[in-house]
Amino acid sequence: MAEDAERPGAAWWVPDRLEPGTLRASLQHCQGCELYRDATQPVPGEGPADAAVMVVGEQPGDQEDKAGRPFVGPAGKLLDRALGDAGLDPAAVFRTNAVKHFRWEAAHGKRLHKGPKRTHITACGPWLVAEIDMVRPVGVVLLGATAGSAVFGPGFRVTAMRGQVLSWPEESTRPHSWTPEWAVATAHPSAVLRSRQRDEDYQRLVDDLAVAAQLQAGPVTS
Repeated sequence: MAEDAERPGAAWWVPDRLEPGTLRASLQHCQGCELYRDATQPVPGEGPADAAVMVVGEQPGDQEDKAGRPFVGPAGKLLDRALGDAGLDPAAVFRTNAVKHFRWEAAHGKRLHKGPKRTHITACGPWLVAEIDMVRPVGVVLLGATAGSAVFGPGFRVTAMRGQVLSWPEESTRPHSWTPEWAVATAHPSAVLRSRQRDEDYQRLVDDLAVAAQLQAGPVTS
């Protein structure tokens, strides 16, 4: 209970100057929620500063926490393959997470992933808004429930909304911020890795990403 009361949120640490180096440096000092205490380091978004497509996941995993880079573990490798199969160049995509610090619990000498609470998603929200303002993507792909709820609120359900072309909600962005033209939700690659029907779920992930690829390519002209 005391933990929940000690969440000033990230807004105080977000710089006015939204450039990759400045944003990354400021994020290193963020204490917007208690997750900074047990994480190795915060993990900022990474990719072209003018990317047309941004991919948003949940939070860094164990490998990302140690490397300080997003999507460098097994889920990231699967994401790269799925993006390519869907027609999106992985190198042209900006990738980040809704929560910038790794939340974990110890078990059998390992750090096991523990999903962020709603309060963590809310506290970290200003960083995601700042990254969207900086990159100004045409569209955003939301990987999993945490990313979806970071944008659309706690009532968001990936199973009901995946693969659809979604309009960006105005209330999710601060005044004078950039508004993407569209969003597409799909499952997080880590869910595909855990699946007992991996081939089928991988193809569903690719199909959802193909919707984003088609939107990014623009209308087909004859």
